[in-house]
Amino acid sequence: MGFWGDVLIFLAGLWAGTINTIVGSGSLVTFPVLVALGYSPVNSIISNAMGLVAGGFSGAYGYRREAVSAKRTLVKLLPASLVGGLLGAFLLLHLPESVFGYVAPVLIVVAILLVIFQPRLSAWAKARQSLEHITPEQADLQKIPMVLYILVFLIGVYGGYFTAAQGVLLMGVLGVFFHGTLQQSNAIKVVLSLVVNLVAAAAYLLFAFDRIDWLVVLLIAVGSTLGGFLGAGIGRRMKPIVLRIVIVILGVVALANLLSKLFHG
Repeated sequence: MGFWGDVLIFLAGLWAGTINTIVGSGSLVTFPVLVALGYSPVNSIISNAMGLVAGGFSGAYGYRREAVSAKRTLVKLLPASLVGGLLGAFLLLHLPESVFGYVAPVLIVVAILLVIFQPRLSAWAKARQSLEHITPEQADLQKIPMVLYILVFLIGVYGGYFTAAQGVLLMGVLGVFFHGTLQQSNAIKVVLSLVVNLVAAAAYLLFAFDRIDWLVVLLIAVGSTLGGFLGAGIGRRMKPIVLRIVIVILGVVALANLLSKLFHG
């Protein structure tokens, strides 16, 4: 499509950067656009992931205050995301693309259920631990359960493999196993997603350089950077219930998209 195709990629990057910062699933905007424009699926995944790194930085900067309030938790969870992202990138470069179509829908269903039932599950967990009135500062000092490390690692693997909807998954598990505010969880989600995309991008540079379309990377990078700033401002002002509704809606969209690809090729 030439010029108009480039404009479409830029706009997709802008929207992806915005919703990635708020909840995630930005790749479900950019990836279908790239495939529709004729780029191969693997090249689309790789170029898309690299382009969204820039948007991740701007989103993380936008949520810097909330990230600082949860810095201890972030430092503990970062290694799990880093190793998971590296493994996911390795799998992308070595496994058939069809594998993703069978695994991802299950993960999305789990994420949607976690987000929907998060208030009740979180209240139950807090009641058991006498954390009903916990402050953000106290939340950052809590002992992280091993199951959260495992889930963050697995989401990192998934994110390094495809990137789409890892934010939805992270918000789901953090809502249940991290007892901070929703905005703290959002900040942790933004930073962990950035780490996964960053290490995956480094792996692509080293082992799949010939598959990278640099024009696509540039267009998505510029668009997602602007979108990241927009998303941080929008997300911080949203009420928890609104943010949760957006997460569920995008999760359902992600699921429909993946199931469509699975059953219709």
